Amino acid sequence: MKLTATIISDPEIMMGKPVVAGTRITVELILEKLAAGETTTQILAAHPHLTRDGILAALPFAAEALRAHVVHTPIAILPRQSQSVRIRRPRGNPNI
Repeated sequence: MKLTATIISDPEIMMGKPVVAGTRITVELILEKLAAGETTTQILAAHPHLTRDGILAALPFAAEALRAHVVHTPIAILPRQSQSVRIRRPRGNPNI
């Protein structure tokens, strides 16, 4: 399936966030709406300037953007064995 909509990033539009060309609708907004369970029909009804191709173009764009970033898996940090800590005061000034 060939998509006719393209995703662009222009510093003058939405502070440079990726948007569907010819709109101010960000890829981020489209993904948030899809993740919230909205259907393409609901998104199109809320945004008349958007097309189905625009929604579909956001998906491979986002996939490519994520592919370019390395995801670091968090590791568990185990607590150290308790150790007594000795506080040493500097010599010469007993008030410290």
